[in-house]
Amino acid sequence: MTRRLAVLGGCGGIGRDLVAQAQTIGWTPVIFDLPRSIEAHPPSGVEARGVDASDPSDLERALHGTDDAFAGFVNLCGFMEENQPLSNTPADTWSAVIDGNLSAAFHAARAFVPRLEAGAAIVQVGSGLGHLARPGYGPYAVSKAGIAALTRQLAIELAPDIRVNCVAPSAVDTAFLRGGTGRSDENEPSRIDTAVYEKAIPLGRIAVASDVTGPILFLLSEQAAYITGQVLHVNGGIVMP
Repeated sequence: MTRRLAVLGGCGGIGRDLVAQAQTIGWTPVIFDLPRSIEAHPPSGVEARGVDASDPSDLERALHGTDDAFAGFVNLCGFMEENQPLSNTPADTWSAVIDGNLSAAFHAARAFVPRLEAGAAIVQVGSGLGHLARPGYGPYAVSKAGIAALTRQLAIELAPDIRVNCVAPSAVDTAFLRGGTGRSDENEPSRIDTAVYEKAIPLGRIAVASDVTGPILFLLSEQAAYITGQVLHVNGGIVMP
C-alpha cells in the first residue's frame, strides 16, 4: 500500500536526505517548499509544490487537488536571521522569524491535519536552541521553543488518531548554517565556527543530515506507535535536558 508523506521544506539539506531515505522504505514523498528552494534543488521523480507556509491562503492553494490522504507529515520549514541581542533586534526581524518558523508551523498544521489519514504521524523539527539559551539567537530560539509547545498541544488534541512528535537537532552541516536553501550562496562561510563548536560536542563532530532523518523516520514509523507529544533531542550530547 502506498504511504504518502508530505514534507514541508523538502528541498533543504535535511529535507532532501529525508525524501531520499523515505523512498527507500516505501514512502511516496510530496515536497512543499518555497519556489526559490525548489528552483535551487529541483527534485527528480518526486512531486514538488511551491508554497509560502507563512501564508495560510497559499498553503490552501498548494494543497488544492491533493485528494489522497497523507500517512505522514514532516514540518522542516524555518530560518534564522543575523545573530544579535534581543535588545538590538528590530521589530520587523522579530516578526519575520516568528512568522517564518512558529506561525508557519501553526498554519501548516491547520492545512495538513484535515488531509491526514487516521493513524498518521506528524513530526515537527525544532531546535536545541529552543531548550538552551545562547546569546544572539533570541527570535529563532523563542520560535523553536514554541514548536515544542505546539507539538504537545497538537498531540493532546489529535490523539488517539494522529501522533505528533518533535525532533530538536543541534547545528547540522547543511546550507541552513549559511543562510538557508534558496536564500544565499550555499558556499558561503558557516554562521558558526564549526571547529570550535565540535569541541563542545561529546560525540566529537557536527551533525549531518542523516543524523536527523533517521529519528524522523523512526517517529513516523509503527515502531513509534506509542510515542506522542515528545521532543527527541538529536545533538551528539551537547544538550541533555
